[in-house]
Formats: sequence, C-alpha cells, structure tokens
Amino acid sequence: MTLVDGLRRLTHRVVRLLKADDPETGWLVRIVLSALLVWSLRYLAPTEPGVRPVLAVSLAGWACFVATDRRWPRLARTALALAALLPATVAGVPDNAAALIFLYGALFTFVLLPRMPMWAILALTGAVVAVLLTGLWLAGRGPTAMLTQPALIVILVLFSLHRREYRLRAEQTALLLDQTARTQQAQARAAALDERARIARELHDVLAHSLGALGVQLEVAEAQLTEKGDVVAATARIRRARRLAGDGLAEARSAVAALRADVPPLPQALGDLVAGHRADHAATVTLRTEGSPQDLPSAAEVSLLRTAREALTNAAKHAPGAPVTVTLDYHGPAVRLTVQNPAPDPTRVRPATGDGAGGHGLTGARERIALVGGTLEAGVADGTWRVTVEVPA
Repeated sequence: MTLVDGLRRLTHRVVRLLKADDPETGWLVRIVLSALLVWSLRYLAPTEPGVRPVLAVSLAGWACFVATDRRWPRLARTALALAALLPATVAGVPDNAAALIFLYGALFTFVLLPRMPMWAILALTGAVVAVLLTGLWLAGRGPTAMLTQPALIVILVLFSLHRREYRLRAEQTALLLDQTARTQQAQARAAALDERARIARELHDVLAHSLGALGVQLEVAEAQLTEKGDVVAATARIRRARRLAGDGLAEARSAVAALRADVPPLPQALGDLVAGHRADHAATVTLRTEGSPQDLPSAAEVSLLRTAREALTNAAKHAPGAPVTVTLDYHGPAVRLTVQNPAPDPTRVRPATGDGAGGHGLTGARERIALVGGTLEAGVADGTWRVTVEVPA
C-alpha cells in the first residue's frame, strides 16, 4: 500500500467519523473547544491572583469530562458542571475574557447533552447565575454588568434548551419513522406468509381431494377388470375418474388464477360457471345479480365460486333436470350468494355435511367460507333445497 492510498483511507475514515459525530457536542467540537480553552488560559487570562489557578482547575474538569464521558457518564457530567461553575467565581475580574470562554463553553455543552435531565440544567444555570452575581458584586462591578452578563447567560441557555428540544424531537421522529417502516415490513411479511398459507390450503384442498377421489375410482376400475372382468363397470369408473381429473384441473386453475390476480369479476365468473353447467347438464339455470357489484378479496371470490360450483354439482346429482336459480346479491353489508332448486324427494336430498364431486363437499366449502369471514347455510325450506353463502363486502 502506497502513502497516497494510506492517506486516502485515513481521509475516508475521518470523513465517516465526522458524519457520524454529533455536530454540537461530538468529538470534533470537544477537540476544538479544548484547544480554545488552552489558548485562552495561556493568552487571555489576566494576571490577578487566583484567576489562572481557578481556570486551570476548570480546564482539568473539562479534560475529565472529555476523557470519562462514555465510560463513567456521571463522573463526567459532575466534572463538566464544576468546569462551568468555577469560572463564574472569577468572571467579575475586569478584562477576564478567558473566564467567560470557560463559562460559556462548559455551560452550553452541559445544556446541549442529549440525555441531561432538565432539573440538572436548571440547577446548574441557577448556581452559575448566583455565583456570577456574587462575584460581580464582590468585584465592585456596576449594575450594568450585573444585569447584562446574567441576562446573556439566561438567554443563551434558553436558546440552547430550545435547540436541544428540537433535536430530541427530531430523533424521536426519526425513531418513529424507523419503527413505522419496520412495522410495515413486518406486516408485509405477515401478509406474505398468510398468502402462502392460503396458497397451500387451496392447493391442498384441490389436489388432495381430487387426486384422492381419482385414485379410488381407478382402484375400483382395476378391481372390476382383474377380479370380475366387468368391462362396462370399469369403463364407467374410468370415465368418472376422467371427469374427476377435469374437475380437479379446473379447481387448480381457479386457485392459481386467484393467486395471480387473474380472476374475472365475480358476476362474469358466475356467468361462465352457469353457462358451462347449463351446457354440460342440459339444465335450466338462471343467474340474477342484484345491486351494484363490489370488489371482493380474491380469496372470498374464489370461495364463492367454488361453493357455487359445489351447489350446482349437487343439484345436477340429486335433482337432475330441475331448474336452478343462482342469485348474487350485493345489497347490505355482506355479499350473498344463493343457489336453490326444487327438491323432488326430501329423503334424497343430500345432507349439508356430505361430499360432492371431486371429493370435497359442502363441509369443505363451509370451512373455506369461514376462513374469509363468511357463513354458509344449506337445507330444505318449503320444498326447495337452498344453499346460502354470505361474505363481508
């Protein structure tokens, strides 16, 4: 490493230290003020007896503060208070600019320290003013000096307190902003984890139920072929398995589309679902939308679509050919979806806890609706099988 590189690194290190240093009470200010105190003691202190020794003791207190502030803060602050109080005893001596430099430097450093309690600041300021007035009176100074010098100290202390409070509020604001940013990051992480959990739950519901039912159908088909040689029954099972695979694929696509925010508006998605069911089952299905459509969370929309699909599948299975009415109601504080069809034989109506196509029935639908804060009710009323779902708007 060359000398130039070494100087460059040293310069960069010094610049970083200066940027991180307190601009009012940091090390740079203390070094400059220490040099000023030594210079004023050497060249500005008067030759009257007792002045230089008092200022020398004050300088020693200042040096003790600089050396022990980080390791022993109480000792350092006591030494700083002594360094501010001692010059006040000799400030009444005429032409004693050195005493005023010592007094102002130590006192205002004491006031500007960020963690200094207010009672200590007020006590030291009062003691300095009292000692200064006593020294001025003993030195025979006139009323002008006895008024102006204490008043100047009080004014400058008040200004320093204002500056100190401003800095404390700025630091508190910065801390609050940092805490707010961390809270927002934590909320974002929590939302991401919740979304991942929802992804896992949706995919698990789709794949576990669909593949499980598919496996059962294929096992039965295999048994009918190998054990009974019933080709017709095995073919029916295989066709059933194919339909289950198609339903599972549709469910998986629906879940993935919701996670990718590709879900169409709920009325449009219900219209597509109703049109597909009408074409597949040659059934009369009527879709009604009441009120002004509202945007819902994707999880709520997917849950409503899956419940509608389950209800339509149950209607086709337990009441084939019967007309079905699907109503999407946006009135009120909740969005309500109702699927109803005539129940030709109440004894054949499927209970609300049964399973539907794909291996997941109204019980799973009720659980999914509950996860988005909604409710599901299903049952027979006045000869009509009705499934009613409500989710918060």
